[in-house]
Amino acid sequence: MKKNEELNKWLWKWHFIAGLISLPFILIISITGVIYLFEGDYEGPRQKSIREVVVNGPPISFEQQWNIAKENAVEKPNAMIIPESETKATEFISGKLGHITSTFIDPYKKTVSGNVIPKHSLMYKARKLHGELLLGKFGTKIVELVASWMVVLIFTGLFIWWPGRGWQLKGFFIPRIRAGRRTFFRDMHAITGFWISILLLMVLAGGFPWTDVFGDNFKWFQKVTNTGYPATWNAKNLESDEAQNPIALDNMITIAKALELSGEVSIDFPKGKKGVYSVSNATPDLSAQKKYHFDQYTGKQLLKHNWRDVGVLMRGRMWVMAFHQGQFGRWNWILMLLTGIALATMSISALVSYLKRKQKGNWGVPLVPEQFKAGYGIVIILGILSIVFPLFGISLLCILLFDFIKKKRVTGSN
Repeated sequence: MKKNEELNKWLWKWHFIAGLISLPFILIISITGVIYLFEGDYEGPRQKSIREVVVNGPPISFEQQWNIAKENAVEKPNAMIIPESETKATEFISGKLGHITSTFIDPYKKTVSGNVIPKHSLMYKARKLHGELLLGKFGTKIVELVASWMVVLIFTGLFIWWPGRGWQLKGFFIPRIRAGRRTFFRDMHAITGFWISILLLMVLAGGFPWTDVFGDNFKWFQKVTNTGYPATWNAKNLESDEAQNPIALDNMITIAKALELSGEVSIDFPKGKKGVYSVSNATPDLSAQKKYHFDQYTGKQLLKHNWRDVGVLMRGRMWVMAFHQGQFGRWNWILMLLTGIALATMSISALVSYLKRKQKGNWGVPLVPEQFKAGYGIVIILGILSIVFPLFGISLLCILLFDFIKKKRVTGSN
């Protein structure tokens, strides 16, 4: 493919400006992402005394454990995790999403073995720094804006990287070591970006569902196209036939165990007198995830959902989100670790390369011929990106407006 050199200069200019502005945020996102991958290794040893118990005599019933949890939890538990073995404490969960707390009950000592409040942990702060820069909703939008521009940086970077005068191994696929430090760091940035470009796009796809603007728009699109979770996935419009006494929690757990679900099995407790029990499992094999709803008085199964009942967009969304977090096994975890390290490396190498070429008193912004105008194809692509990523579109309009005012002032002064 023969390159349009003027277009290459124009794209290089905007790649340069966007990269320079985004660089500190990309470094924070990549480094905190790598740190958060070690959450299990960090939290595991610290929570071992809470999560593990010593078998000593017969355990008390789950009903009794639930009563102890209700008396000692920060909030009334709304769910529990079925222990995988006799040496595991029973986990009762309160709250949802970012407000979850867990109370662990030792069924042999008949006491609370401890509480886990994620928002008090260092890893929680790393996650918040990764997703919102510790700035709440405002920070989330900054991260979304940077992520949107990263998509543009990837595609413009690939165009700039594409050889215009024939293919060579050095300088395009492996860095030139003996061509000077500036060239070496330039190659490290460009070549690393080439090798991880597809992975970066997949990682970004897994991060966008957590964002405010894109995420909300995506949820709306799922709703209108009926490609999300079925309405009854979370027991909507399902009710128990109210009777005098609900079944004991132990009976419900016996029913749940009989389902032989893979992975971590949880039970959501009924909400009110007409609420239902909901049993679900969390497993890296997304296709094996299921959800059952039961009458709280009789234990009768009211509805069963499996992965095929979930809409195609939700299935895709859950897959890229799980991939983003390295949840598909060791290979996925290692791949995300290497991607995070590579992203940080290419960001630092870009900065070093820039500092080595930058002249004093000059930002070093690449020059573009004044007569150059972006074609309709570029305009259409930018329009599509602005619709898909609204914050990118707003920032692009601001840049164009600033550029227009600047030119007007220059013309007026002449």
